[in-house]
Amino acid sequence: MKKITIVGVGALGSHVAMLLRNAGELRVIDFDRVEAKNMLSQFHGKPGGGKLKVEALKATMQFLWGTKIDVRNAKLELNNAFVLMRDSDLIIDCLDNGEARHVVQRFARENEHKPATLHGALAADGAFGRVIWDENFVVDDETAGVPTCEDGEHLPFIVTVSALIARSAQIFLQTGKKLGWSIAPTNIVAV
Repeated sequence: MKKITIVGVGALGSHVAMLLRNAGELRVIDFDRVEAKNMLSQFHGKPGGGKLKVEALKATMQFLWGTKIDVRNAKLELNNAFVLMRDSDLIIDCLDNGEARHVVQRFARENEHKPATLHGALAADGAFGRVIWDENFVVDDETAGVPTCEDGEHLPFIVTVSALIARSAQIFLQTGKKLGWSIAPTNIVAV
């Protein structure tokens, strides 16, 4: 069974984990806690409020479907990347900051195992989303202080992007084909 690691279980990653619950052995990595504002855009509910996101997601997945996931409550950094992601067959980056995305990318490119790596990204204003395999991914420069999908306004769009991340992962795991997407509120284009 393939080992899938999802880094960041906020707006994108929490939904991706839910959608990939049958795809392989899931590991999720995040250091943050569920806040009330998260529940509007993320697959976290009231019972998870105040808990670590990874633990809240684990409890929800176990309760709803009996799905067991490996959780890593940690902030991904260069000094712990190998320990957190070392045996992954597929890494899915659902992070919202460039520094951590660089860590994922560096690990994927420099690790002798060369795990397949898929990056998912959202514009904070819901203007676009991206699903891109590492070979074609360039980490964006960040704009400090920009909120990332916290008010629930873009929930249907967030779930659409999450579904395309999960679909790309599923296609890869079944066929080895790497399909990416460029998503806007009015169109979806395979890339």
